Amino acid sequence: MTRLSPFARQISAFLIVGTIAAIFHYGLLIGLKEGQGWDFIPATLAGFLGGALVSYLLNRRHTFTDSTRSHSQASWRFFVVASIGFGLTFIFGYLFVNRLGAPYLPAQMVTTCIVLVWNYLANRLWTFKI
Repeated sequence: MTRLSPFARQISAFLIVGTIAAIFHYGLLIGLKEGQGWDFIPATLAGFLGGALVSYLLNRRHTFTDSTRSHSQASWRFFVVASIGFGLTFIFGYLFVNRLGAPYLPAQMVTTCIVLVWNYLANRLWTFKI
């Protein structure tokens, strides 16, 4: 069996964690929008917050396992990265849905891809820097 390089293992773990966090995010988004009648922006931002919590806990444990940063050092950095991701989610969600009239789920999928790249790079290079 071929072993993954440390970088490939980290990317794989990040994508698995991201998928779990996205399921949580989309579940909240759809539940609040379709089930509770929330507007898209507040629903996606609530979903983002839930997904961010799941992401931090799982990434800390499974993705950035070689990090020497303590929880207190990493958590505030993660909060800064997540806050920027929160802002990107708002900006792109607003642009795609409210300005361009895109359906909310495809718009959220594109937004998720953009924020995913930001999150990985910022967390790898700063939050959990090894």
